Amino acid sequence: MNPTLRQLRAFVFLARAGSFTLAAEYMHVTQAALSGLIKELEQTLGVRLVDRSTRKIALTDIGRELYPLLSKMIDDLDGALHDVANHTKLKKGMVRIAAPQLMACTLLPEVIAAYRETYPDIQVRLVDCAVENVTARVASGEVDVGIGPERDPAAQIDARVLFEMPFVLVFPQGHPLEQRGRVTWQDLADYPFISLQGQFTERLLSDMHSSLRDVPLNPANEVTFMTTALAMVAAGLGVTVCLPYAEPLVTLHKLHMRQLHEPELSRRFFVYTRENRSPSPAAESFITFLLQFVEAHDWNMPAPNGG
Repeated sequence: MNPTLRQLRAFVFLARAGSFTLAAEYMHVTQAALSGLIKELEQTLGVRLVDRSTRKIALTDIGRELYPLLSKMIDDLDGALHDVANHTKLKKGMVRIAAPQLMACTLLPEVIAAYRETYPDIQVRLVDCAVENVTARVASGEVDVGIGPERDPAAQIDARVLFEMPFVLVFPQGHPLEQRGRVTWQDLADYPFISLQGQFTERLLSDMHSSLRDVPLNPANEVTFMTTALAMVAAGLGVTVCLPYAEPLVTLHKLHMRQLHEPELSRRFFVYTRENRSPSPAAESFITFLLQFVEAHDWNMPAPNGG
């Protein structure tokens, strides 16, 4: 017993309309085709569902019993299909993004605002978190997309390169380094260095070692967020290093940035998604938009050499 969806629709529409003529118009078929679908359904079920007369139709007892059940099933199915269509056409949906706190308060608001202008019906939720938590939130399914710096490969995580930027030194106005035309990593040894906790300093040291440079990098203070480091630099407590995308906050604190040399180190950022999981239409559209936005705004930019 395998009635088709088309047969079930024919029965529901006929029961609602109470007329072969109106039901056939609703389904955009001929009355003969509609009558054929009803007969096929009755043959499949082995029971009469509709009593026919010259002017009107009436449901049999079995027909009246089946109608509310089949009607709800058809409505639920149509509602689900309509919902899928809205997601596919980006008329509905949500994308959840995890990003480091610094990126979340500098670059991403601009991207999200531009995305919302193009896709006003899609909700965007930004989760600002510690750098080390970005991929974990992606892996757990808490977010659809993660954006963050390169990290050791994680199971069940796909990574796509987003941009690459060089490290810059950040120091306050009037600092001795302001008079230098070229600043090296060695220069950091002369001033208290404010670093970030976690893998930040470890990766810097690893990068320097691979570049065969003997640069002492002993943080005088380690903090969780770059916003804290910048505030400490503004208070004259030392210097720090970051990436050029932090420029809005650097400017807000009236600090200066200079690209660091010997060696010239950079950091790549990635878009992280769950492996072997197709992103939702909303998430896929945001990723595509983000990649295009980065390319259009040339985030793979050289660091500034001025303040």
